[in-house]
Amino acid sequence: MDSALILSAIVGLGIAAQWLAWYLKQPSILFLLLIGILVGPILNIFHPDDVFGELLFPFISLGVAVILFEGALTLEFDEITHHGKVVKLLVSVGMLITTTVISLATFWLFDMDWRVALLFGALVCVTGPTVIVPLLRSVRPNNTISNILKWEGILIDPIGAIAVVLIYEYIISNGSTNSFWTFSKIIIIAAILGMAGAWCLAKLIKRHLVPDYLRNVFVLAYILLLFSVSNAMSHESGLLTITVLGVALANWKNFPKDHILEFKESLTVLLISVLFIILASRVDLNALLSVGFSGLVLLFIAMFVARPLAIWASSIGSNLTINEKLMISWIGPRGIVAAAISSLFAIRLQDQGIKGVELLVPLVFTIIIGTVFIQGLGAKKVASLLKVRQVADTGVLIIGSNPVALMVAKSLKDLNIPVIMADTYYNGLAKARMMGIRTYYGSPLSNHADSHLDLIGIGYLFTMSIDQEMNILSAGHYFHDFGEKNIFRLEFNDESNVKERNQKQNGFNVNHLFPKDVTYAKLNTMLEQGAKIKVTNLTENYGYDDYKNDNNVFIPLYTIDKNSLLRVVNDESTIQNEHRLVSLILSEHSANK
Repeated sequence: MDSALILSAIVGLGIAAQWLAWYLKQPSILFLLLIGILVGPILNIFHPDDVFGELLFPFISLGVAVILFEGALTLEFDEITHHGKVVKLLVSVGMLITTTVISLATFWLFDMDWRVALLFGALVCVTGPTVIVPLLRSVRPNNTISNILKWEGILIDPIGAIAVVLIYEYIISNGSTNSFWTFSKIIIIAAILGMAGAWCLAKLIKRHLVPDYLRNVFVLAYILLLFSVSNAMSHESGLLTITVLGVALANWKNFPKDHILEFKESLTVLLISVLFIILASRVDLNALLSVGFSGLVLLFIAMFVARPLAIWASSIGSNLTINEKLMISWIGPRGIVAAAISSLFAIRLQDQGIKGVELLVPLVFTIIIGTVFIQGLGAKKVASLLKVRQVADTGVLIIGSNPVALMVAKSLKDLNIPVIMADTYYNGLAKARMMGIRTYYGSPLSNHADSHLDLIGIGYLFTMSIDQEMNILSAGHYFHDFGEKNIFRLEFNDESNVKERNQKQNGFNVNHLFPKDVTYAKLNTMLEQGAKIKVTNLTENYGYDDYKNDNNVFIPLYTIDKNSLLRVVNDESTIQNEHRLVSLILSEHSANK
């Protein structure tokens, strides 16, 4: 079969898997794994070794180098200290416990070389944001659980990769007293090249010696060249050099890494899509099945011994409930980094004659398949049983930071509803931050927002910007994230053609934010006249009709039901008893001023 056709089909299938994961809000690894195994060992139509030949090993090596650099570039040391004691302990003590327990279990169950067992333990202690974040969006655990799991995944990805690379470097140096110099040489060369490379790249970019249009591809070429030079200077030192380079740049003061990260994230998606299908298609099903009952015991130990031990030890002295600890213990799926690095290291170590190397890939894929499918598919049920699952995503993303938007955001925050305000107007966001409201400074339509705007727990979109074009585009941009029924737009007085443009650009009608006759100007005027937010419990004895009789000038904004679910009032007939009604009320005294 034509090699070009095969390669383009693999790229197409990889991107299709990513799209399907986005559409179904599931980890992409599920679909990449299924496609790889299907086209490889099951249907036997794709043989990477035949298609790539001698280029397979260099391609995997360079691909893993880029993935490791992208992960290392996110490891800011300050971030580790900003996300609570539990997260700090999870990526240090928890990681050490997980690695130790799994390494000992592997050594005991499979009688392999202790170095390979240690390498395996370090490989499968990493979760990663690519698997965790889609799972959290689907399961909807409470905010405490979501924040811990999300930041654990983000931080442990590069930290775990560094540990794995160091253990690997120790193994290839033969790990003996006589080879201590070899190991030291690898560490020294990687540290010097990585730091010197970071200094050189930072100076080139910060002094604008590399034009903006060349910056991303320049960095890519720089990474690959430094990786190859390092390997030429000291065998197998390249991955550690690239990891040091990424960590150094991540913590380099004022280094403009955001644009590089956006490009690297896009490139990493492509590389991961292709790499994982290639790696999954190379899996020997017989080798996978050969781990047998011992493999299942190891999976059980990883899920129900190592993970809970790490969570319980890391949460000593915290405010986590038992049910929250159990939920965090349940969610720990392993991901693409473990598969990519293990496959690469297995290829490189196969000629070393180390006992148990041939089991590295089958065991890693056993852990990946088991944790992703068992924990991923069972997470909703477990969260419901433990009563730590939110009924729905109740949070609100507000586009705009004008006075009306600030009023709405503050009223929601006071009701303990998560709020994020996104805008390009700095002064408005500064006022929001003073109110304790989470903010995103920048365009909500940008690639940066797609990567950095944390939508976990956010279920509604309120487009309230004075820039009406931004409102229309935001509604379309976030349609898949929130769905048509949860997107609302505040009306302005001068928008006779907005509805028609909105329908043409988005293909759907955006719901009114608040009753249909309520506009930005009307709300802003009431605020200037001294109107205040009022929360009232409606009951059988005091219903909406009674409320209207007691309040002459008011606008109903939204209601909160007994499950703390938010319902926007754009039709007064939807207001029910046994709900809390939130209104903007103008007192008679203020109205007469």
